[in-house]
Order: sequence, then C-alpha cells, then structure tokens
Amino acid sequence: MVSKFPELMSRVTGAAEDLARILEFRADERVVFAESCTAGLIAATMATQPGISRYLCGSAVTYREEMKEAWLGVPPELLAKFSAVSAEVTQAMVIGILQRTPQATWGLAITGHLGPAAPPELDGVVFIAIGKRDPVDSQLAVQPVLREQSSVCLIETDRVCRQYEATEYALRRLLRHLIQPTNTTRLPIA
Repeated sequence: MVSKFPELMSRVTGAAEDLARILEFRADERVVFAESCTAGLIAATMATQPGISRYLCGSAVTYREEMKEAWLGVPPELLAKFSAVSAEVTQAMVIGILQRTPQATWGLAITGHLGPAAPPELDGVVFIAIGKRDPVDSQLAVQPVLREQSSVCLIETDRVCRQYEATEYALRRLLRHLIQPTNTTRLPIA
C-alpha cells in the first residue's frame, strides 16, 4: 500500500481540483453526497479545494443500514431484498440525499464492499448513482433525474487504497456529467 498511496492520493486530489474548477464555471450548481464505503472521503477531498463551500452542500456518511434508513429514507424492505451494497439501494440513497438537500443540483451516492471480509462476488465492488435535480420541478417534490447508475470492480486490494480508488472513480463520474450531458431517466419515487 505504501508505494501506491501517494499516486492514489495525487489522482484523487486531481479529480477534486478538476471538479471544483468545473463547478466554478457553473456557479448556480451545487453537489451533495451520500457516502457509505468511502466514509466521507469524497466530501473531505472536495473540502480541500479553496472556495468549495459555494458548491459543496455536504455529505451524509451512512455506513450502517440503520443510518441509510434514518438519514436518507432508504426503505428497510429494499435493504432486506437487495442488501446495502446494490444498485437499488444506491439509487434510493441518491434520491434521499437530493430530497433532503434542496440547495443541491447534483447528488452522488456510493456504497460497496472494500474487504477484506466481503463476499467473494462483491469484494472490491462499488455502486454509484448520480442524480440531478429536475430543472422543471426544482422543488424536487421529489423526482430527481438519474444521470448514471454504475458499478465497478476496484483494482486495488488494500482497503484504504480501495477507498481512494472509489473516491476518484466517483468524482470522475460526476465530473463527466457536468462536462457532457447524457441520457436521463426519471427515477420512480416509492
């Protein structure tokens, strides 16, 4: 881990710098995060950027299932059916964080298994959902537009390195949506 860590940290910082620079040009847009496996690292990394308080609303670190339910409104039935590490729960997390943060234009949710005791089929897998507040219904009473729902299997094997790798991946995915519009899907609200 020691040899890879400086490079990972540099890449994560670079992604935060790039995202902050783009947000400066889109001064009317703000971001909010719902973090599980990254445990606040995405927001902490963004907070290293000067002037980011104009664009960063905050982050809800919902590591445990109970917090996903209480803070983000993730239905317990969804957690029971799919588990906390699933595309379905990540989608519910992004809906929940956007519903609870009316100042945010963009929401990003992330959850995953970073190991070492993860189920083999999910070891190193993270799920990301990116949502954007509907410009027509800006009150989000409560229907964000889903911009992306994806998963990735991380390359690193060390838990801390995986957190940094997941953080970089998440920031780069969000940056991609700020730079180039993509197809959208309206999220169903339960």
